[in-house]
Amino acid sequence: MSNNIQSVRGMNDCLPDVSDTWQGFEAIVRDWLRRYGYREIRTPILEHTGLFKRAIGEVTDIVEKEMYTFVDELNGESLTLRPEGTASSVRAVIQHNLLYDGGKRLWYTGPMFRHERPQKGRYRQFHQVGVEALGFAGPDVDAELIVMCADLWKELGIAPTLQLNTLGDHAARQRHREKLIAYYASHQDVLDEDARRRLHSNPLRILDSKNPAMQVLNDAAPKLMDELEDEALVHFDAVQTLLRANGIAFEINPRLVRGLDYYNRTVFEWVTDQLGAQGTVCAGGRYDGLVEQLGGKPAPAAGFAMGIERLLALVEAGGRAIATPASDAYIVHAGDAAQAFAWQVAGSLRSVGLAVVLHCGGGSFKSQMKKADASRARYAVIIGDDEAAAQQVTLKPLREAGEQTRVEVARAIQFIQEASTQKA
Repeated sequence: MSNNIQSVRGMNDCLPDVSDTWQGFEAIVRDWLRRYGYREIRTPILEHTGLFKRAIGEVTDIVEKEMYTFVDELNGESLTLRPEGTASSVRAVIQHNLLYDGGKRLWYTGPMFRHERPQKGRYRQFHQVGVEALGFAGPDVDAELIVMCADLWKELGIAPTLQLNTLGDHAARQRHREKLIAYYASHQDVLDEDARRRLHSNPLRILDSKNPAMQVLNDAAPKLMDELEDEALVHFDAVQTLLRANGIAFEINPRLVRGLDYYNRTVFEWVTDQLGAQGTVCAGGRYDGLVEQLGGKPAPAAGFAMGIERLLALVEAGGRAIATPASDAYIVHAGDAAQAFAWQVAGSLRSVGLAVVLHCGGGSFKSQMKKADASRARYAVIIGDDEAAAQQVTLKPLREAGEQTRVEVARAIQFIQEASTQKA
């Protein structure tokens, strides 16, 4: 038996080639969020377990089955690796009183943890980008969240479809809940194990069952839409009007309830059929009661989260590659004088912001040039003892046609800078 220690199942290494793609994606995302006026918030990976029980709901798959929870032996506290980002963001907003001067547009990114069956695009350590708009009550923010997603999909070259629903307000959900309990209780013989377990604690989640045997029963279940107050319906109509005005196509899905207890009114999912059964790539909605539920002053809120692994898998499935960073120059050198000069040249190029790989480890010009080409750098900067004596370099384009030329260092810098600007 091998003694090699492997990574934990469902928690994957991100090797350099993949990491380059992630960096390209993250650069797109950061610029996209900047254009919409969202600012980054960073929260701890570990939180008190009670935060997620209060926010997500104790009778949910996440809390019951999927959280990585342990007791800190140093102080006896129950801690949990965050399974999602909204609860942590709201906790931070309350703790630091961020809403004292009005609404805030925030975003986060980072790893989340759920003990699920690993499959493509769905892992036990996975990564999300999340957006939270806190302090905004109107339907315009709901629509903005959806419209900004559509803008990102265009940039990524993907086309998930939008499903939309409204859960109404608390009173409507309570009336609907009571009717659901009565309905499902009268069909006990048809309910599966999950449905029986959720019957009195969270019957709304039964509607979201993926069990084919439950579909006929769920189709005939009481409809939440029949219980909605005028105010919630007006809000939902306004969201739809704004989406149509912005050219956003959507499908109303009355079965869309989301897996977290804190949602109300508008909920949405962006879905695809290109990733197998796990088709949701982005989901969110309004959660007006969560700030108060976690101990803050009542404040409206809405947001969404997207799975990075799933989005990148969808980009790949569409045959598009995200632009990845590459070095501007690879410095090839041979000879003692050349080596000393190569260090100087590398410093000069880096001082103006160019990305430069200085060859290390020796080897012939031929072997070094092979490495220069494999590095994906735009130029090889070649230095022999002759170049060093003349305080010059030989510049060779690696990514496009062109003759190599011997120039002064300052001219080489200008050359590479201009090429870098044109590519950008």
